[in-house]
This record gives sequence, structure tokens and C-alpha cells, in this order.
Amino acid sequence: MIKKEVKKRLLGPRTALVPTPVVLLSCKGKEGRPNLITLAWAGVCCSEPPIIGVAIRPKNRWSHHLVKESGEFVANIPTENIVRKVDFCGTVSGKDHDKFKEAGLTPIPATKVKAPLVKECPVNMECKVIKVIKLGSHDLFLGEILEVHVDEKLFGGDGKPNFARMKPFVYTLHDYYNLGKKLGKYAFTKKST
Repeated sequence: MIKKEVKKRLLGPRTALVPTPVVLLSCKGKEGRPNLITLAWAGVCCSEPPIIGVAIRPKNRWSHHLVKESGEFVANIPTENIVRKVDFCGTVSGKDHDKFKEAGLTPIPATKVKAPLVKECPVNMECKVIKVIKLGSHDLFLGEILEVHVDEKLFGGDGKPNFARMKPFVYTLHDYYNLGKKLGKYAFTKKST
């Protein structure tokens, strides 16, 4: 059997780690109204203590200023049914727009930070900034997770949250996608058949 050669195109150094989770980050400065920003550069950095990283451009991003000033944020995980609202929050500046009001999203009080949770997002992580790393076009904010809120409707009979019910979506180089079907469970290859 003749193997077909796989051809690959060189694109040079660029962000090609796809997909990335979509996070609707809420923040609030020392004064003024809360703000939202849609981010795709976000991920888990540590499990003990639980830390996530979110990258925000310092240039022309009002949220960067608010997170830096307050030292806290809430990472809200949106669902596919609010994708238009989430996209809107990533296309206008919070300096000039009340994104909660204009997007039709509901701020609700957090328990550990001043930034609000987004009611329409079924998972919300309250975070305290523990470090900011200047990287180039973006600054990486490392946030220790102080509290996690999960909507009751995500819990099954086993008492554990079923995140498949959530219907989150991801970002891949300018496009949003839902997650589709489950392919397997962690360590399913270790189980005998």
C-alpha cells in the first residue's frame, strides 16, 4: 500500500492553539459601573490553589484598566444561546457603552469580589489577581479562584454538575463553535473492554 504524503503549509509564528474557551469577564473599578469583555485567551494554570489566566490587551481595553485597578474579576462561562450578546461585548468599549444594559445581561452580586456575576452564565468564577505578567500585545492576569457558582439546573442525580447541559462554546481563529458530541471520558483508554 502506498502512503500518501501529507502536505503542510508554513504559517510562521502565530496563535494556532484552537479551540479556546470563550470567557465573558466581568470587572469593576474602584468607582463606576461594572464592565464586560469577551476573551478567548483564557485557561487553567494551576489546580492547587486553583488559578486561571486571562490575557487582556492593555491598549484600548477599558477592562484591562479596571482589572488592574481593582485586582479582581469574575470569569463567566457563557452558553451558546447568548453568543450574540457575548460577541457584542467583545466589539465595543465599556468606556463608552454600558455593556450589561446594551447586551441585555444581568449583573448579580458576587460573594468575594466587587465585580458582579453574569446571571445568564451558568458558571461564574470569582478571582483575585495574584500576578500580572507583561507578555507583549497582552498582559496575562493570573487570578486565584476564590469561589465558583454553578446553576442548580446543571446538577444531576449524582450531586455533580453535568457541564454538557451547559452548552458552552469555543473560539477558533475568528469563529465560534459549539462543542458537539462527547468523544470519551478521561482515562477511558485504560479500561479493559
